[in-house]
Amino acid sequence: MKIEYLGHSCFKLTESTGTSVVCDPYSEEIGYAMPKTRADAITISHGHYDHNAVKNVNGNPVVINGENGYDLPGVEINSVKSFHDSVRGKNRGENIIFKFRMDGIDVCHLGDLGEQCSTELIDVILPVNVLLIPVGGTYTIDAEMAKEYVDRIMPDIVIPMHYRTKDCKLDIDKVDEFVNLFDEECVEEAEGGLLELSRKDLNGETRVIVLKRG
Repeated sequence: MKIEYLGHSCFKLTESTGTSVVCDPYSEEIGYAMPKTRADAITISHGHYDHNAVKNVNGNPVVINGENGYDLPGVEINSVKSFHDSVRGKNRGENIIFKFRMDGIDVCHLGDLGEQCSTELIDVILPVNVLLIPVGGTYTIDAEMAKEYVDRIMPDIVIPMHYRTKDCKLDIDKVDEFVNLFDEECVEEAEGGLLELSRKDLNGETRVIVLKRG
């Protein structure tokens, strides 16, 4: 499978036969434009402009924004309700976590997760091979809470998202706050924003991969 980072919290996941899903497409209001792309489906974690810009995805994709499961050719999609804040949604409402199974790999996109790490939530998320996790704080969990999620979930690969870059207008932290919590040998960068994976790339040891938007 392929994981392409399109910026902010947006990824394009492509299964080996070509079925593709775009997660949380964003509006240029965040400070930069999302690259145009096509997909068979779009998942929306919640209804904010930096996560629900479906117009930026071509191909007449189906839009999935609820708790129901959904199957595409070669792709199984499931979702879990969570909260966008630490007070059970009183401030920012609910957030949908999406899980994808592609080519035998379990990928979890946490959306704008804002709630504290709990055994109950971890139990419904597992198993996870690839974890796409917000790290910027302010509107989501921050770096330290993200690290706690990583330690509890123990994925093979962690890809941070929802952090401040030079063009981003949002008041969130840079990715350095998160990666500095890991040993240097566990962190790598992938230029071009593209990662290709198969089951043989998963060895049970957690790696943090920062995808640089192409």
